[in-house]
Amino acid sequence: MPIEINDHDGKAKTATEKSSLSEQAGQIWKQLNARKISSIDRMLFTEQLALLLETGINLREALQLLQKQTGNPAMADLIVTLIDNITEGKSFSYALKLYPKVFDSSYVSLVAASEKGGFLPKVLKELLAMDDKRQRLQSTLVSALTYPVFLIVFSFAVVVFILVAVFPKFADMFSAIYDQLPITTRVLMGISDLFIQQWPYILGVFAIFLLVFRQYLSSEKGRYLIALIKLKLPFMRGIFIELYLVNSLRLMGQALGNGVPVLETLGACRDIVNNSLYRNFIHRVEDKVREGSGIASAFKDEDFIPSMVYQMVATGEETGNLSLVMAKVADFYEKRLEQRLSTVAKVAEPLMLVVMGAIVGILVSSLILPIFSLSKAVH
Repeated sequence: MPIEINDHDGKAKTATEKSSLSEQAGQIWKQLNARKISSIDRMLFTEQLALLLETGINLREALQLLQKQTGNPAMADLIVTLIDNITEGKSFSYALKLYPKVFDSSYVSLVAASEKGGFLPKVLKELLAMDDKRQRLQSTLVSALTYPVFLIVFSFAVVVFILVAVFPKFADMFSAIYDQLPITTRVLMGISDLFIQQWPYILGVFAIFLLVFRQYLSSEKGRYLIALIKLKLPFMRGIFIELYLVNSLRLMGQALGNGVPVLETLGACRDIVNNSLYRNFIHRVEDKVREGSGIASAFKDEDFIPSMVYQMVATGEETGNLSLVMAKVADFYEKRLEQRLSTVAKVAEPLMLVVMGAIVGILVSSLILPIFSLSKAVH
């Protein structure tokens, strides 16, 4: 008896698989687009959404207006997904959670708390203010480091140019009095010859070194080393500790003040600090809270936490004003960090100029002194 094959189920299964693949591809494409959304785009979205909600427009209509007005295609696609999820009956915070690259856990947690309390516009304004302060602090940090880094790169370029383009022109002249040349001139001539004759190998070794170094930094040991340098190196320790305190304490103050649970708040703090040692500290704070101890007790046990922070947090817990105290401490350390960065920039600029002048002076003297010796020999 011949066997009949029902082709309908096979076609239905194939169609379902294609639909599933299409949905997966769509999600991947949306995630790729999300990477094109900058922090400035997120701040603009937050500001406009808060303004629209304050005028009495409901959330879905406000998002539809923003989707039409945005000039960023990636942001427009993201807003469409938010609208679709809200239309399906899902919460706004759930829709935001689908884009962790754009909306971190702290943003989602605060929005979720505001949805329960019915004060979304207020929280959006607070998120905008927090993002604005964080952006301003990062700009201050970048501007403080930009000029010293530029001087370092420029000095290196000058050194390479002199060694490759200038020294070879005097090689034949100096070879006659090689034994009488200063030690610096002989060393620089050797380096110059090495650069000219072996430059392909030098570039290859340098490229391999950069590749290996980058892989090491992306490894667990490399990340731990960088985290250790940031929190232990005397020059960098103060800057990074204050930077982490500003970001984490401000978030704690905002979250706790809006009714976000303590453990959820601490979990969000881990996401905004890119340092494994500081994240481990937040983990220990979470353990203390689970054990029934206060946040202040965990702050007291850490050697890199200033005593003033512990005392202020302990006072906030005792008086029931922890969120307000944390916001005040964050503001204090933000001003202090800006002053520190300003001082670093003022000191670094003349210091780098002196170092660059010394390097160029050694190079020039290594050329001029032998020329003087030759001119004396001729006379």
